[in-house]
Formats: sequence, structure tokens, C-alpha cells
Amino acid sequence: MTEEELIAIRRELHQIPEIGMEEYQTAEYLLNKIAELPQEKLDIKVQDTAIIVVVKGSEPTKVIGWRTDMDALPITEQTGLPFSSQHEGVMHACGHDIHMTIALGLLDKVIDQPLKEDILFFFQPAEENKSGAKIYTDNGFLDVSKIDEMYGLHVNPDLPVGVIATAAGTMFAGDSSFKVTFTGKESHAALPHEGNDMIVAAASFIQQAQTIISRNVNPMQSAVITFGELNAGFASNILAGTAYLSGTIRTLTHDMTHLVMSRIKEIANGIAVSFQCDVSIEFDNLGYVPVVNDDTTTTRLIDFLSLHSDIELVASEPLMTAEDFGYILKQIPGTMVWLGVASEYGLHHPKFNPNEQAIQKAVSVMGDYLVALAK
Repeated sequence: MTEEELIAIRRELHQIPEIGMEEYQTAEYLLNKIAELPQEKLDIKVQDTAIIVVVKGSEPTKVIGWRTDMDALPITEQTGLPFSSQHEGVMHACGHDIHMTIALGLLDKVIDQPLKEDILFFFQPAEENKSGAKIYTDNGFLDVSKIDEMYGLHVNPDLPVGVIATAAGTMFAGDSSFKVTFTGKESHAALPHEGNDMIVAAASFIQQAQTIISRNVNPMQSAVITFGELNAGFASNILAGTAYLSGTIRTLTHDMTHLVMSRIKEIANGIAVSFQCDVSIEFDNLGYVPVVNDDTTTTRLIDFLSLHSDIELVASEPLMTAEDFGYILKQIPGTMVWLGVASEYGLHHPKFNPNEQAIQKAVSVMGDYLVALAK
């Protein structure tokens, strides 16, 4: 595909963003594009909106995988672009339209090469909201036992076009959401001794939970606790009998996640005793695990990229953003890279506008790498 064709595909995908597990128009578009390729070299299977395409090698002894996510975010686009989202309140604000376009470009590139090994492309739904990586590895649609190594990328608005960043080890943090409900007793503000104020209880819980980071986490390691929602009360002169809050934990290791969760539970139990109230806490079991790049595949990829004239390779540092590719890399050795797209506005911003020149560069470089692996 030419650069103009790739940009046209990206713009068409950008106009039809869909929320995770609802990517029906997106999946149809992708399948139509895949149908334009030589079908004798392809094995295709579909489940829900997930798509797997295998480019068959001549004498396969292994399978090399490439994963791309498909879903968009519940954000109203404010870019003012002529190809803005046609779906009200939904936008490709995380670059998955770029990711899908690159995957199609890679598929188009490798299909014409004399490959010995199989190359598998996984178009994955629901990275943003329901962990499609976990869903489709758990149900066996993506058979991890048959894939030898797996690769993927994510756009990075802070890096210039032409830059790829990666490193062995942790790339993205693990993420786990939680909800806490405090139940006490309402009373008039003039008679506080007759009630049990859950705003005070919730405020104490929030303050104590933040001490986990400063006093329980090794200062040479990392964790973040964020409370993003707090609801309580209905009148200025009534003690709130209930309070509700939700938050998220970000960590770089599984052990740190368990430590923070354990301490949150202990603090919640202490609040229940201290304030003579009921405190219930619920953790989201779909929380994302850290994305940990395999040493062997990452070193091999870095060695290859360092010799490629189309890009500049830089080392990346771990970030507290989350990505469900971690569920795949937990079972298959592989590597994720950042792709520089030089956007003034960041990921998940309604004005996020990645530079499309990055698409062809990624197809050129990563396509060469996949072909080199599969020959």
C-alpha cells in the first residue's frame, strides 16, 4: 500500500469509532479490506468483532504474531478535522485507528513475501474497557499455545515522528479499579451525635490510603493510588448516611498490586471500626496486568531497529498508563513499542491529532522485521 492509501484508510477508520465489543462497522470495514488481498495465502477466522488473519508460510515451524486494538473511547471529538468522527460522543482518541491501519499495511506487505513461517494478525476488540486481550485468550479464540512470539505498538504523542521507543522489562503499569461504599446513619446537622457521618469516614479513608504510597511502598519502586469519584449527601444540613467512591491502582509489578490491594482492605476495615460503620470494597477483576517486554524478543528487535535508516530508536522508561497487551505477553514472549506521532494534545484528549506520516514509517520498519523473522 502507498502512503496515500494508508492515510485514506486511517481517515475512514477514524470516522467510524466504536466502543469495545461493539466494533461491528469497524470489523466489517477491516474484513472488506482483507478480502481485497490474495486469499489463497490467508486463513481467516472471526468471533464477535475479533478477527484473526494468518499469512501462511511455505514450511512453518513457528507462528509470529502481531496484535492491534480496534476500539475507541466515549469522547466527543473536538479536532475540527474534515474526517472527524461520524459517531456522536465516540472518538479514536487513543490512536487505535492508526494501529489498525498499520496492521493492514503490514498484512499487505508480508503477504507478497516468500515466507517460511506463519505470521498471525490479531485485530483485538475492547482494549479500553473490557480487556479484549483477556477475553480472547481466556476463551481460546487466540490460541496462545500456538504462537511463539507476539508484537504490537502504541502511538506516543510526546515522541517525534520517526522515533520508536522500547526496552526490555516493564513497559506499562498494571491497573486495577476499585469501589468503596460507606454506610452509616443520617441525622440533622444540629444533632451530629445522633448520626454517623460518612463524608468524614470517606475523607479519612482517602487520606489514610495515600499513606500506602509514602509508607508501605519501597521508595525505589512505584505505585499510584487515584480516587476519581466521590459521591455523598444530598443537603447541606444533613449528615450523609452513605458515601461512595471509586479509584484506581497503578503498579509496575504483580507483587506491588497485591500489596496495595491488601493495605486498602486493611484500612477499610480500620475505618469501619473507627467510625462504627459498614465499609464494603470491591476490586475489578478485569484490572490490567503490567506489560512486560520479553528480554530475548526485545533485544533482537532493538538490534534490528538500530540498523534501520527509516527510524530513530530510543530507550523507553516504564509508564503508569495501562494496556491489556500485558495479558498476551504474560503467556507469549514478545514486545511492545512506542511509535512517535508528535501530537500537540495527548492520548484520550478530544483534540488528539497524531501525525499520519508515522504510519508509513511503522509499516516499513516493522514490516521488514516481521519478514526477516519469517524467512
